[in-house]
Amino acid sequence: MSDTPPDRLSVNQNSPYFNQPVLERGIGIRFKGAERRDVEEYSISEGWIKVALGNKVDRRGQPLTITLKGVVEAWFERPAEGEGESETGAGAEA
Repeated sequence: MSDTPPDRLSVNQNSPYFNQPVLERGIGIRFKGAERRDVEEYSISEGWIKVALGNKVDRRGQPLTITLKGVVEAWFERPAEGEGESETGAGAEA
């Protein structure tokens, strides 16, 4: 895996932008300079995020979302498997 998060990602399993291995690494999102933990979907190039609108759901049980526009930054919270193992393994022996 690359060390750059995808341009667009969704936590909804029915979305074409859903990617389980990427989500398992953890994605950090900064929107307009503030970290957000409630992001359902984002697009860096288009500059928007979708967040749930409280506990409201549509008739199919999916959360209602609102789209917010602004500067979006994304990063991985954990390194890919195999990347961090050699660094932590060397430090544990010393």
